Amino acid sequence: MSAQEQTAKRPLSPHLQVYRPQLTSVLSILHRITGVALAAGTLLLVWWLVAAAVGPEAYAAASGFIGSWMGLFMLLGWSAALFYHLANGIRHLVWDAGYGFELETVYRSGWAVVAATAVLTVLAWIVGLATW
Repeated sequence: MSAQEQTAKRPLSPHLQVYRPQLTSVLSILHRITGVALAAGTLLLVWWLVAAAVGPEAYAAASGFIGSWMGLFMLLGWSAALFYHLANGIRHLVWDAGYGFELETVYRSGWAVVAATAVLTVLAWIVGLATW
């Protein structure tokens, strides 16, 4: 059998059009995305801090943007990314210690990360808006 015939008989790997995402793969991709989102969101925080150091006009402009619907939406996304990345990072630390690799435990801890993200984000916003 020639090499070309052997290549033709190999099964094709599934690609994104036929691959059904699993909780584990979605959480892994989200962990990477939230890391990038945290870096980008930190630029907004730096802008606000630098504006506070520059003077009242710059601070008013930065605070005005952050207080707008777009700024609050970005802060909501940043805080959700922060809590997701934190919770999933703790999950990874447990894995690094050698625990939690059973399939049932992996799924249970994955859903716990999702729940912790939602609860912590909502609690942070309740506290933040109550003190605003």
